[in-house]
Amino acid sequence: MMARNSDGELEEQSTEGYQEAAFEAFMCPLTKQVMQDPVTIETGQTFEREAILKWFRECRDNGRRPTCPLTQRELRTTDINPSIALRNVIDEWRARNDEKDLDKACNALRLHPEDDEDDTLRAMAYISQICQRSGAKKNLVRAQGIISTLADLLKSSSRRVRLKSLQVLRTVVEDNDQNKEELGKGDTVRTIIKFLSNENIQERELAVSLLYELSEYEPVCERIGAVYGAILLLVGMGSSKSENMMAVEKAEKTLKNLEKYDTNIKQMAENGRLQPLLTKLLQGGPEVQVTMVEYLGELALANDVKVVVAEQVGTLLVSIIKTGGLPAREATLKAMREMSSNELSAKILLQAGILPPLVKDLFSVGASSHFPMRLKEVSATILANLVASGASFRSIPLDDAGRQTLLSEDVVHSLLHLISNTGPAVECKLLNVLVGLTSSPDTAQDVVSAIKSSGATISLIQFLEAAHREIRVESLKLLRNVSPYMGAELADALGGHLSSLLRVISDPGAGGVTEEQAAAVGLLGDLPERDSKLTRQLFELGAFGTLSTKLAELRRGAIRGNRYTTPLTEGMVKVMYRLTCMLQEAPEYVEFAREAALAPLFVELVQVNGQDAVQLYSALALEKLSLETRNLTVIPDPPPPAPSGFLCACFGVPSSTGAAAGRPVGVCRVHGGFCSLRESFCLAEGGAGGKAVERLVACLDHLNPEVVEAALAALATLVGDGVEAAEGVGVLGDADGLRPVVDILVENRTEALRRRAVWVVERILRVEDIAQEVAADQTVASALVEAYRNGDPRTRHTAERALRHLDRIPNFSSAFHAQARRP
Repeated sequence: MMARNSDGELEEQSTEGYQEAAFEAFMCPLTKQVMQDPVTIETGQTFEREAILKWFRECRDNGRRPTCPLTQRELRTTDINPSIALRNVIDEWRARNDEKDLDKACNALRLHPEDDEDDTLRAMAYISQICQRSGAKKNLVRAQGIISTLADLLKSSSRRVRLKSLQVLRTVVEDNDQNKEELGKGDTVRTIIKFLSNENIQERELAVSLLYELSEYEPVCERIGAVYGAILLLVGMGSSKSENMMAVEKAEKTLKNLEKYDTNIKQMAENGRLQPLLTKLLQGGPEVQVTMVEYLGELALANDVKVVVAEQVGTLLVSIIKTGGLPAREATLKAMREMSSNELSAKILLQAGILPPLVKDLFSVGASSHFPMRLKEVSATILANLVASGASFRSIPLDDAGRQTLLSEDVVHSLLHLISNTGPAVECKLLNVLVGLTSSPDTAQDVVSAIKSSGATISLIQFLEAAHREIRVESLKLLRNVSPYMGAELADALGGHLSSLLRVISDPGAGGVTEEQAAAVGLLGDLPERDSKLTRQLFELGAFGTLSTKLAELRRGAIRGNRYTTPLTEGMVKVMYRLTCMLQEAPEYVEFAREAALAPLFVELVQVNGQDAVQLYSALALEKLSLETRNLTVIPDPPPPAPSGFLCACFGVPSSTGAAAGRPVGVCRVHGGFCSLRESFCLAEGGAGGKAVERLVACLDHLNPEVVEAALAALATLVGDGVEAAEGVGVLGDADGLRPVVDILVENRTEALRRRAVWVVERILRVEDIAQEVAADQTVASALVEAYRNGDPRTRHTAERALRHLDRIPNFSSAFHAQARRP
């Protein structure tokens, strides 16, 4: 008999100590073993049936007559006769011997099994041997109470004993339900299952084989599934790439047996084995389907699994929603709520036809609808998920005629009406539906038209005052989405709610930024920046002071950052930018910009890498502020005449100019007066002002062309009309900004950027020394020629002037033109 040693290797295990010697007459002369089926031949000699028949075949195969193996006498006949009497005697001997030896084996197992490991292993080997020899002996083993003893040995400290116990128990219970029932009592099943998580691979293999045998008996099969963690361990083993293939197969077969019970199917699904649930859902009757769908609705599915489920049972689930009873529909809706939360699975459900019955149930009203409000909430959640999938709802009909879609005006009207006449949970989800529909430019206009035609603007704005934060947030998102299409209407209607929005924005909360704060300031930032009435309202409510303070706190790190910090910052910068658009409207705006140090703040923000919107609107704001500098600078008395200066090469800057020679100390070289970044918003004046130009020049290398254009526009204020343009060119040169400007022209990334670059380059080329140096750069001339040929009329005119500076176009005198006009 074979057993495993302490290292897990197989070794011969003797059962000799438990066998009484056999009579010589019991032994077959050929096999030297006790006979199972003794037969007698012509000579009167007795042999094992199979052994003597084999002898006769060998004689014939060798071409000689059959002989008696013992006497070598030739036989006249090969007829054999069963020796029934001898067989009975042998069977009686074997039974007595087995019973006696079984008693000895039992005693060896019961009496101090840990004291003599070898005796214990021999005893178990003998039990295994007699059970393999005769199925009837398995009943004797059970009657002797050996099964519980073997089960106790599963907890032995010896691995050899544990392995042998698992092996013997499998033999004992194989094809014997009563033994399976006996072994399944107590906590033995739990003990066997624990082996599945052992590090030793042989223990796992023997344990799963034993479990498979037990699972063939239904009462014990049910107990296996009831053990906590059993199904998870079996699923893990069944899907393992490292386990022995036989162990994997046994685990799979065990799981297949466990599928007979619904509770096991649920556990399998929870642990990633979903196919049994789907199969039973597809093949079961109505009650089974409801049970399986309920299980499905309770699962948290991975995204790839949601797709598989939608593909296999999506059509069935849609049919249940259409025709099933309320319990079935409720369970199905809850399952679809989970499945629809993934983009791909949501699109599969739409292809299966989920949208028409879903919208029908959602819009059903009155007692006759029999569709409770709690399910409307689930339906609204599913609809919001479907809309978020990005599917084309313009092509999905809601009726058989195909005249209505989710974007039809009357359908959107119904959604708006339902929002105003349901509870908070449904309101929130339906607002989320509209948020999804307005997130795409392709569908936003349809919803906006329906909002306008239904007069729902005020109703939607009133949700900003809702008690539930989720409703307020969804309302803010919706209003932000529609603001590009109805910004003026929203600005007019928001007047009475601005204070509420500001309270939300200024609320310190738990020290961090909330989604509602980011959405609220984002809405304000998206409204038309040149709406003077709205700007005035915000100013009188102290909005700009609140936002400038919060921006400063964010920059200092006084407010804990999170995922909403970036959108909050972007929104606040956009709101602050609107004030710079109105500086000429009221002197108090200018005074506030000074007190709040807006120019230094925007200079700091323009270098915030990774936040394009912040850099864009900061640069735009600096442009507006810089345009006001010439109105705010204090002009000193004119200086005495001074000799003219010169420009150095390499896109050089004025080393000494006439203005500089006689300029009083502290007078801005560009604006000719006393300037500062904070008081007069001067980008050129020393200190932090120098940083302003440098940081704007750094933005000229930005990947976003809109940021580049905004930065270039701000820098252009230093070389425009009303300032010392040549000195402005010098400031750009000091900041190494001339070459980047020319590079923008040469790159020609966008038409708007080229238009702006041509204008600035023309101003730069008015400085003669720079024009002479640039004239040698063929790429610049080619870029200007391209702008002259293909630009709009204004760009062409500016490019023409620039080419004249480079002497690429003759600069005809006015006298020549006058002479040409004479007849």
